[in-house]
Amino acid sequence: MNAQQLKNAILQEAIEGRLVPQDPNDEPASALLERIRKEKEELVKVGKLKKKDLEVKPISEDEIPFEIPEGWEWVRWGTLSESIQYGYNAPAKARGRIPMVRISDIQDGKIVWDTVPYCDINENDIDSYLLKQNDILFARTGGTVGKSYLVKEMPKEAIYAGYLIRTRYSNSLCPQYLKFFMESALYWLQLKDGTIATAQPNCNGKTLSQMILPLPPLAEQHRIVAKIEELLPKVEEYGKAQDTLNKLNAELPERLKKSILQEAISGRLVPQDPNDEPASVLLAKIRKEKEELVKAGKLKKKDLIETPISEDEIPFEIPESWEWVRLPYISTNSLGKTLNGGKTIGKTKKYLCSINVYWNKIDWKKIKETPFDESDCQKYRLTKGDLLVCEGGDYGRSAVWDKDDEMYYQNALHRIRFFQDLNPYFYMYCMETFKNMLLLEEVAKGMTIKHLTQDALYSLLFPLPPLTEQYRIVEKLEQLLSEVDKLEK
Repeated sequence: MNAQQLKNAILQEAIEGRLVPQDPNDEPASALLERIRKEKEELVKVGKLKKKDLEVKPISEDEIPFEIPEGWEWVRWGTLSESIQYGYNAPAKARGRIPMVRISDIQDGKIVWDTVPYCDINENDIDSYLLKQNDILFARTGGTVGKSYLVKEMPKEAIYAGYLIRTRYSNSLCPQYLKFFMESALYWLQLKDGTIATAQPNCNGKTLSQMILPLPPLAEQHRIVAKIEELLPKVEEYGKAQDTLNKLNAELPERLKKSILQEAISGRLVPQDPNDEPASVLLAKIRKEKEELVKAGKLKKKDLIETPISEDEIPFEIPESWEWVRLPYISTNSLGKTLNGGKTIGKTKKYLCSINVYWNKIDWKKIKETPFDESDCQKYRLTKGDLLVCEGGDYGRSAVWDKDDEMYYQNALHRIRFFQDLNPYFYMYCMETFKNMLLLEEVAKGMTIKHLTQDALYSLLFPLPPLTEQYRIVEKLEQLLSEVDKLEK
């Protein structure tokens, strides 16, 4: 149950007579109604009301939605009201004869006087539209139809605008009880039934006057109001606590995911196995493989150069059996094909671009095609296990190409191909963690639109775990992240 539902439940208890105990010594509501009738008869005599204002449409049994206590009465709004009057229609002005309150000037149960405009009005008409203490304003049209406001004080003279209805009641009633009823489910249900459904929904004074409400004895009205006012601050506190909890719950999966990824690439997600071949041996094997590729002419001598890593560059601690490396030490990297819209030579091939690469996902909905000549096909064809990294846009966004299908890639993507069967998913998760740690933001190039250039990518330090541990980490990650996904759903 949220705060609004709790408030609704309290209001429902109140209007059903279950919020506070009844007192048999209270004057019954029937006597109160008789007194109000006499007051209205006097107003008819002095010409302030018309005889038709005394007419009461009987309430049928079919209209009554629930039982009320003995001593209460079902009554129509029109019976209680001395007047139900539409507001004054006039253009809003920065200066004028008198302030004119609009529904938009009422915020959080108060009139925001700084926003109230002025209007010009005939002096003889002012008294008819003046707001007085205990008046209730009712929005009759638009998105706020049904919204109400109890005038508790009037620091200055003001009238009210045409899209509002003013309801004025006998002093024998507790106006705050009436206002609380205008927030109850029964009020909104009747309003909905009486609202004219148009582009701008509206409700008129007749609908308001025909509404029924349960009327307690006057003393009980005051007890009900006192109890609601005692409970509402607690409801508000509950709502704030719930909002905080909801926010934490909404943020928890993402926070948990970030924490798990950080644990993974720091070597704290799975235990180290002393029987694993250490990363230093793995790195030596990679160097040897690269040397063989240089001999075969598939790599250049410069690809063997390793820039020393200083202590100041290391972003976090890793286990003793791990090593810090740069991408060129453990992989080859190239940007994809630069497309030439005017080129028509070659066979049409499907290719991936940055809009297809999401975190750990390839989107197949918008696969494009372009001609590739034979040399391009050899150079830009993807191999299963290639890591794709977005160069621009959401730079660093990464996914692994895990298919044997023929596919190529465009120059907005880095293709990283690892040596010695390194697990590409481990490094995909490294990229996501670096994004969370803002490490990618630190190295990305560009003043306004940032890009993850090849130099920027090469400047990053990556942890290199033992090969078998890489696979254990990825397996554990996939298990845990699947559970996190369930939390989000």
